[in-house]
Amino acid sequence: MHHQSRVFIVDDHPIFRKGLSHLINEEPDLMVCGEAESVSDAIREIKRTKPDVVILDITLKDTSGLELIHMLNTQFAFMPILVVSMHDESIFAERVLRAGALGYINKQEVTGRVVQAVHQVLEGKIYASEAMVETLLGKIIFKPAQATENPLECLSDREMEIFQLVGKGFGRKEIADMLHVSVKTIGTHRENIKKKLLLKNSAELMRCAVDWDQRQKIE
Repeated sequence: MHHQSRVFIVDDHPIFRKGLSHLINEEPDLMVCGEAESVSDAIREIKRTKPDVVILDITLKDTSGLELIHMLNTQFAFMPILVVSMHDESIFAERVLRAGALGYINKQEVTGRVVQAVHQVLEGKIYASEAMVETLLGKIIFKPAQATENPLECLSDREMEIFQLVGKGFGRKEIADMLHVSVKTIGTHRENIKKKLLLKNSAELMRCAVDWDQRQKIE
């Protein structure tokens, strides 16, 4: 019997977790050792089950998956992390890799790619789509020319998360509850987003965020 690598899944959709577990457990050298739907459960269970690799989504029940990546990197050095998400790759893949994950797959492409991606990150290699790799290489080579291409890139991870939630129609109070922070904190973040994106008022912020959210659905 050859060694099986232990995989831990963090995602707040039970059906997605079930499908992903099935795909992974079919591989002779992989096995799912645990699952969680929130950051707090994930940290506790990952300590207990000691997986070889973690697959996580960016949008979780309590905190952002990006926060979880930072936490895992602090608490478990060299833990390979693969992010599987519905979010727009052009904005989130780079953030995910910067936060310390080794790979990024869009949920729509999971079935065909997840096994290859898991093997790749287990070897310590980065996994991203060819388009993404080209974009990242392009940035390194032609940085000045592309610097102004996407104003959203100047937002912090937390600001990006709030911008997305605004686009989905959530109000300050709802966002504050979801992210477990005060309404005042959300207000401060919103002000920073407006400054960075050169938006005059809340109505412009709303329009810009909704417009961005709609574009994600089309792509």
